[in-house]
Amino acid sequence: MAFARLLNVRQNFPDRRVRDIPTAISQELASAGFGANLRPGARIAIGVGSRGIANLPSIVRSVVEFWKSRGFDPFIFPAMGSHGAATAEGQADVLAHFGIRESAMGCPVISALDVVPLGATADGIETFMDEKAHSSGGVFLVNRVKWHTDFAGKIESGLFKMMAIGLGKFAGAQRYHNYGYRLGLEHVIRTVGRQMLKSGKILGGLAILEDANHHTAQLTAVRVEEMERKEEELLALAKSWMGRIPFPLNLLIVDEIGKNFSGAGMDTKVVNRGVNGEYNPWDTAPKIDRIFLRGLSEHSYGNGVGLGMADVINDRLLATIDWNPTRINSLTASTPAAIRTPVHYPSDRECLEKFWPTAGVQRQEDVTIGWIANSLELGVLRLTENLRPQVQANPKLEIVGGAEPFDFDSSGNLAPLLAATAAH
Repeated sequence: MAFARLLNVRQNFPDRRVRDIPTAISQELASAGFGANLRPGARIAIGVGSRGIANLPSIVRSVVEFWKSRGFDPFIFPAMGSHGAATAEGQADVLAHFGIRESAMGCPVISALDVVPLGATADGIETFMDEKAHSSGGVFLVNRVKWHTDFAGKIESGLFKMMAIGLGKFAGAQRYHNYGYRLGLEHVIRTVGRQMLKSGKILGGLAILEDANHHTAQLTAVRVEEMERKEEELLALAKSWMGRIPFPLNLLIVDEIGKNFSGAGMDTKVVNRGVNGEYNPWDTAPKIDRIFLRGLSEHSYGNGVGLGMADVINDRLLATIDWNPTRINSLTASTPAAIRTPVHYPSDRECLEKFWPTAGVQRQEDVTIGWIANSLELGVLRLTENLRPQVQANPKLEIVGGAEPFDFDSSGNLAPLLAATAAH
């Protein structure tokens, strides 16, 4: 079966990147006055999460250098709930694969799951903090502020979420998601975060904002007394920069999912799916009829959370999933639908041939298909030639070269989009 030809399309988002990350961080943290009330030589616990944040090693190293330059003794700890299969070794390994190692950071990386209780919120939610962090002179948070995949609110994913779910480790994450299912996750994140602030252990944080090109676009020091209000402002700004698929599609091809791209494996607000199986729940994203998922990122380390949002997948994806961390992460987050196994076939060609007729279009040549590498990198995409008028009418889109056929190999499989476009 011959499919419509593909256009290589560049989506031109504004380039907002920070050119000198170490200098920007040094100036930001110095201006905030962090550590003014701490005794000289105090140990500082720097919380780092499990997301694929651009320039993360450089950012974390710069934060470490700031604290060392002020005469303090910093160490890094994994601020993550059930990631890394909810083991201390697994969480240290996640950080190591992002380049967060003692040799590179110039300070120890200490991973443990022990927690200390910090009392209950007004809703009766028992709260916890990483024991090593709690025993330090103070806790400093490093995290990206962005939209969350499960809900919409004024605070979603960022410093407050790290305080709640990250600092609470597996013991807290499991409890908080359970309450979030009933009370709403934003409410839980806010109330648990406030309880963490009451401990007096939080020193503040560095909020990272990325532009639609996945570049570090802003680095903001956030003091404790302004954290909740400031995060609302930063989230609104980050949302205004968000990259999107430019128009509705009958079928979306996604090369890879992974925890390094999104907590849900693929960003629900990009692909317009809900973690509980909802189709097109977000009015801020274009309608997507069907999703074909081709693979799992090696940097997700077998965690296949998100495959349940696809309609059809290649057999090779199933073969790469490590079901132990996948189940732990999904059940901790109370999103079992996100790991349901979709229909699957042995080749990409078969996946496409079986599923395009389910999108409500009578002729194959009229099916509109988009192809992205993952839900984080949207600057380069492929679109079927029947979308040429819409592409040409959009000033943010640029067609690169001529139209090309789907290039299936002898096994009926496609090369990864980024590799194919680079070769082109």
